[in-house]
Amino acid sequence: MPGYLYKAMTVSGQTVEGSMDGNDEAAVVQNLHQLGYIPIRITTTREEEHGFSFSSILPQRVGVKNLLVFTQELSTLVSAGLPIDRSLEILGSLTENRRLREAVNDVLKRIQGGNSLAEALGQYPRIFPRLYINMVKAGESGGFLEVILSRLAQYLQSTKEIKEYLISVMIYPVILTIASGISIVILITFVIPRFARIFADMGQAIPLPTQIMLSTSEIVRSYWWVGVGMVALVYFGLKTYTRDEERKLRWDRFKLRWIAVGDLIKKVEVARFARTLGTLLQSGVSILSALNLVKEISQNQAISRAIAHIHDRLREGKGISKTLEETEVFPALAVHMIGVGEETGRLDEMLIKVAESYEENVQTALKRFVSLLEPLIILLMGGIVGFIVISMLLAIFSINEIPF
Repeated sequence: MPGYLYKAMTVSGQTVEGSMDGNDEAAVVQNLHQLGYIPIRITTTREEEHGFSFSSILPQRVGVKNLLVFTQELSTLVSAGLPIDRSLEILGSLTENRRLREAVNDVLKRIQGGNSLAEALGQYPRIFPRLYINMVKAGESGGFLEVILSRLAQYLQSTKEIKEYLISVMIYPVILTIASGISIVILITFVIPRFARIFADMGQAIPLPTQIMLSTSEIVRSYWWVGVGMVALVYFGLKTYTRDEERKLRWDRFKLRWIAVGDLIKKVEVARFARTLGTLLQSGVSILSALNLVKEISQNQAISRAIAHIHDRLREGKGISKTLEETEVFPALAVHMIGVGEETGRLDEMLIKVAESYEENVQTALKRFVSLLEPLIILLMGGIVGFIVISMLLAIFSINEIPF
């Protein structure tokens, strides 16, 4: 039976820590409830044993995972009936990320000084995004902060899962490409030059594949800086080009037309748009204010312009589904689903369903893309390495005058 470490709160508001055995995390939570404790954080003993942190020697950033844990714990404490200042005081002592802990302690001081939670969080825009702050503001003004925090936690959990999935499916292709690339570089820069000196001393005719390989090796070793310079030039040239808003818009529109990749980018953006807008509408934010927030979150300028167009048309009294269709950016399926939600008065729920549908589509498309990418990488890198090896063997056989 695995062991768990827990941090919980008593009815009187005191925090307690300890360990407990259980079949799973849910069993530990149930046992803590039977003891009269409110669970705040539960981790396995294995996680604690291997939880070495470089926080003491490296600067820390607050990622989605840190913000998610903080939001989940704050939601738990507020839902348990604790006032917000007491909840933040507890989290200030429990938060492991140093930068987030300092921000939480400062937020607590500002609340004690008379600021609202949204105003205090707004002092840290790099940690708490505008979406987060506006949802908290809506929850405070409407008197349902615990509901908002729960929805924020769900939103962050979904965002975290998508990012982790993207990373997990791309790890193998990236490692495969790096390992193959290093092998090819070693062959070209260290192995082939040794053979070149041998062939030069022999003065014997060299087979054509070997000549090509030797010439390639010489060019790479002598002019590698040209390749590096071209890559840097393209990178910084593209960065400079996209600094202008109109040029960035043209580039983002061009990306949406890429074969396979453009469709994937569009699906990712639609999923982000639907989930964010749906979450904001469920939290009581007006649709016009919500669209302004979603527009800033979008990472594609073409999508952002389309959302701005939707905002302007809604102000004129137009329907959202018709306006989405006018943009010619959003897929027809998403437009029809949102139209159904608008007609039935359940737009927020339908937006969440659209998000879930397109998130599944993104995962399926990524899985299919990676399944095609992996054999292509293997064939390409294997072909290059095979050509190098065969060209060297041909030269060796010719030196030894082995008939074929």
